[in-house]
Amino acid sequence: MAKIGLDTTLAANVLITGGLVGIPTETVYGVAANAFNQQAVVKVFKAKNRPAFDPLITHIKNQLAVEPLVKNIPEKARMLMDKFWPGPLTLVLPKSDKISDLISSGLETAAFRVPRQNLLQDLLDKINFPIVAPSANPFGYVSPTTAEHVNEQLGSNIDYILDGGASKIGIESTIVSFETEYPTVLRLGGLPVEEIETVVGELMMKTSSSSQPSAPGMLISHYSPSKSVVLGNIDELVKKHQEDKIGILSYHNKYQRYPNFVMSENASLEEAAANLFTGLRWFETQDIDLVITEKVPDEGLGRAINDRLKRASIN
Repeated sequence: MAKIGLDTTLAANVLITGGLVGIPTETVYGVAANAFNQQAVVKVFKAKNRPAFDPLITHIKNQLAVEPLVKNIPEKARMLMDKFWPGPLTLVLPKSDKISDLISSGLETAAFRVPRQNLLQDLLDKINFPIVAPSANPFGYVSPTTAEHVNEQLGSNIDYILDGGASKIGIESTIVSFETEYPTVLRLGGLPVEEIETVVGELMMKTSSSSQPSAPGMLISHYSPSKSVVLGNIDELVKKHQEDKIGILSYHNKYQRYPNFVMSENASLEEAAANLFTGLRWFETQDIDLVITEKVPDEGLGRAINDRLKRASIN
């Protein structure tokens, strides 16, 4: 298992020497490597058992740091940077030669984000290169929201884990692409689409891919726990699965007869988002065969929660 701590100098040295570091962000925890070190980037794919066709997000210190990594920045992309960076927004832009084809999965575009988490910002202050940092979990599994989650899943494959406490947002960043002249949402996430549209107007939507994704988190089946998940009306599904050993992941209602994780007793979408992956992970410890869950209100962060539940489910 990896050592967990608060030492950003040690974490920086690991990255400088080509190692891997588990890092906190405001969205979920990532596994980071020097984006300019090809061998280190390969280690990320190996540690996660991630297919090479799934591109990585490059994390940078600030907006200025993206300039040499891209060929150009469209006006609306710059507007979003000014408004939402640092924060849970990833932008897909035409990449420069400084971003390898390994990172972009051979695409002419690459994904960039400026994270808001303070400990990670301190780490970025201590290095002079960007980092790639996909979620710190085996490919396709539930994303980690604590340092302990990272250690449980990838501790034997990484060198150090920075402990920034529980992720405040709890679901991955929203991804907006500028590969065409129309800004397009490729992944719903921690920044509600409604907020983005107040800055750049109506967005196009393209949030799934069955083969070659143009951004992380686009594969139709993703974010899956080891227990099967079925999505729908909880009461109807309970009747249908009376013979099964079930658990219930509910939005705000409590179900006393079954192992039950309530995402938000106050029916807060923000709280539900922060607790979603923790809830899915909790069922790993329960003596059940099937997780029954339901959609939350499809607005704001609820759209991203429903997206993750749909990808995690078998129906």
